Amino acid sequence: MNATKNTSRIAGFFYLIFILASIFTDVVGRSKIIVFGDAPTTAKNIIAAEGLFRLGFMSDILSAVFFLLAAWALYVLLKPVDKNFALLFLLLNLGGVAVQCINLLNLFAATLLLNGADYLKVFQVDQLQALAMFFLNLHKNGFMIAQIFYGTWLFPLGYLVFKSGFLPKILGILLLADCFFWLLYFFQFFLFPNFTAITYLSFPIGLIAELSLGLWLLIKGIDPVTQSSHRMSPPQNETKG
Repeated sequence: MNATKNTSRIAGFFYLIFILASIFTDVVGRSKIIVFGDAPTTAKNIIAAEGLFRLGFMSDILSAVFFLLAAWALYVLLKPVDKNFALLFLLLNLGGVAVQCINLLNLFAATLLLNGADYLKVFQVDQLQALAMFFLNLHKNGFMIAQIFYGTWLFPLGYLVFKSGFLPKILGILLLADCFFWLLYFFQFFLFPNFTAITYLSFPIGLIAELSLGLWLLIKGIDPVTQSSHRMSPPQNETKG
């Protein structure tokens, strides 16, 4: 029972750290530095605040690790409900984390191009700035590719939370809504890039759903007695003989 409570709080802690690290990266480490469409200004900002830019890069990596750890803890908690669905959301999360981490090389490439290395002096300054902006745009698109995994993982997660009996059903409903709007955001980005209104729905719903889950797991936790009843009952994916 204590192990279940501890796992619940670990899942909530990792999830909240992931959310906070992501917000820090976007708000502090990147939003005021990168000006898409303005390569000279962006290059100047990165050079002037290289330490902050690198800190945002590290925060991105750490947030991915914490997100994977949160998914693992949620898998431990929810596999008594349906092991196959729990494994599915864990694998989808892993896929998103892998794409996100590999894609971060595009972000770091911008700093390499602007660090003034001798071997780069064959390029003109404006060429280096343009290349840096190219890799920053490539990172933006790679980030959105990862969202197909991060959006899809919310469906099995939301379903299991809804069916669990030891977590509020409203959390499951919020996660399923988050899945729908986040996938809508993914398709909008690539198919209808000028129709940004969807963004204004996707981010608030995602923040409310996932922040609520993290806070509930960390503060309220899971009743071990209620969860144990699911361990003793046959898993939903098994048929009776």
